Amino acid sequence: MSLSQQDLDPDSTTDMEDVTDAEEELIKKCEEMWKDMEECQNKLSLVGTETLTDSNAQLSLLIMQVKCLTSELSQWRKETPEMIPLKEEVLVALGKEEFQKLRGDLELVLSTIQSRNEKLKEDLEREQKWLDEQQQILESLSVLHNELKHPVVTFSESRIFNQLKTKMRDIKEYKEKILVTLGEFLEDHFPLPDRNVKKKKKNIQESTAQLITLHEILEILLNRLFDVPHDPYVKISGSFWPPYIELLLRNGIALRHPEDPTRIRLEAFHQ
Repeated sequence: MSLSQQDLDPDSTTDMEDVTDAEEELIKKCEEMWKDMEECQNKLSLVGTETLTDSNAQLSLLIMQVKCLTSELSQWRKETPEMIPLKEEVLVALGKEEFQKLRGDLELVLSTIQSRNEKLKEDLEREQKWLDEQQQILESLSVLHNELKHPVVTFSESRIFNQLKTKMRDIKEYKEKILVTLGEFLEDHFPLPDRNVKKKKKNIQESTAQLITLHEILEILLNRLFDVPHDPYVKISGSFWPPYIELLLRNGIALRHPEDPTRIRLEAFHQ
């Protein structure tokens, strides 16, 4: 609005004069109240500088201070503050101030929420990564489970038969090797008795039976054990040298029949 327009508007001029008068009157009242407060303060200062010699003097001083404060309080209560008539410019200024304050509070809240959202986003990404890893492990385990549940037979029957045949041949060769080694050991350490040795008793004639080696005795007992497992006992004949029979019985290699002492059997070590 230009200066000429303000001069032509009598209402605007009157409002400005009223605001000015109200401001001047309020300033005067404030100055008067300030002078009253200064006078009370001076009185209190003077009273506080007096020398008190006894408790009565101190009590009177406190009473005076209470009276001053009470009168000041009653004076303030009697005063009715006058409101300055608010114009559009004042309301706009107050609105801007409140808006700025509200904006600052909202910006602080927004910053807090954004930081919290960032943290939640990081937690979500970490949990999603962990979930993906667990899903991959689960898929791998599922594939492995299906493979174990439905195994694929890659060996043909002919290949399995050839493998078994090779194993049986190896076992037979190993058996023959063990038997040969055992025979050599028995021949070296358990030979037949010397027939040229004379007997101590001259009246006893030599037996005409042909003695067999310890190896042959063990072979007879072994064949009987596997050929006739329900009756593995063998009759002791004259070809069995008694010291060898006693050797087998004493070392638990052979067992005597519980009812017929002339029959023995090989101990079933394989059972």
